Amino acid sequence: MTLFDLGYDAELEKYRETHDLMAYDVGRIISEQKERYVVRSADSEYDAEVIGNIRYTSTDRTDFPAAGDWVAFKKYEEGKALIYALFPRKTIIERSAVGKPGRKQIIATNIDDAFIVQSVDRDFNMNRMERYLTICYSSGIDPAIILSKTDLISDLKLSELIHMVQTRIRNVPIIAVSNETGTGYEELTRLIRKGKTYCVLGSSGVGKSTIINNLAGARMMKTGEISESRNKGRHTTSHRQLVVLEHGGILIDNPGMREVGITDSDTGVKTTFDKITVLSAGCKYKDCTHTDETGCAVIKAVENGGLDRASYENYLRLEREKAHFASTLEERRKKEKEFGKMTKQFKRLNR
Repeated sequence: MTLFDLGYDAELEKYRETHDLMAYDVGRIISEQKERYVVRSADSEYDAEVIGNIRYTSTDRTDFPAAGDWVAFKKYEEGKALIYALFPRKTIIERSAVGKPGRKQIIATNIDDAFIVQSVDRDFNMNRMERYLTICYSSGIDPAIILSKTDLISDLKLSELIHMVQTRIRNVPIIAVSNETGTGYEELTRLIRKGKTYCVLGSSGVGKSTIINNLAGARMMKTGEISESRNKGRHTTSHRQLVVLEHGGILIDNPGMREVGITDSDTGVKTTFDKITVLSAGCKYKDCTHTDETGCAVIKAVENGGLDRASYENYLRLEREKAHFASTLEERRKKEKEFGKMTKQFKRLNR
């Protein structure tokens, strides 16, 4: 295996040369858990941690490595390494950090495309699907929707679900797969290109790890049965992990996310709800919030059936979350700035 099989390219090599990193080995973070990392190089894997300089100069969790990152490292004993530098990230998929207002959490980095997985038997939720689409578009990443466990419902029900998705979401590939019959995997494989990285997103128990295992042709990821009493997945992925497929392509699995919080990106919401974006051009006021204004083209479309009401309500919900995150972020930055001024003043007085 070469670095290029892992997604390395000429741009990353140029950065390595111009930033005096040629004395270090290069590898990619294939898994991370509680500030412990597994780095894969062209010929080996290493358990790794960051050097103290990265730890003490970081201002946020996003300064630490994440699954998909390229890093410069040095081996200090067999199978052990220290990470000295992070390469620039091409793309970042992130969400608002759970329980930490105004902060972001990285899901994965250097992603080319994303697979949004929902099982048709229990997890199917259009609102959640639009959330995942929003974080993908916010990152400049093209999504595809995978409907899993299709063998558990009738063909008629599956057709109805696909039609429901196509009604609310446009210009996104939809692939229905069955882990029992293998249906849909040939179509899914055609989407995967050698050297490109794909992030697999979805709730716990929807079959993400099983899909990766089937694509890899091996038991690469732990999978869990579904509890009949609780109808929830067990023993599923608990941390992010990267898998290189033999026929090309790199997949990053993620732990099932109960919460998919929206950050302050405007692009993601506008692209996900492109129908509303187009309709808003006909609103009477340029700053129309599409809630109660006179002459709102969006509200009119909802009332006459031209726009799905559930999608419209989800749009308003995500807009409120986005605004709340932005205001919380601004408040946090203001407090940090005030604390910084106080620290400088304290140091001056001590001198």
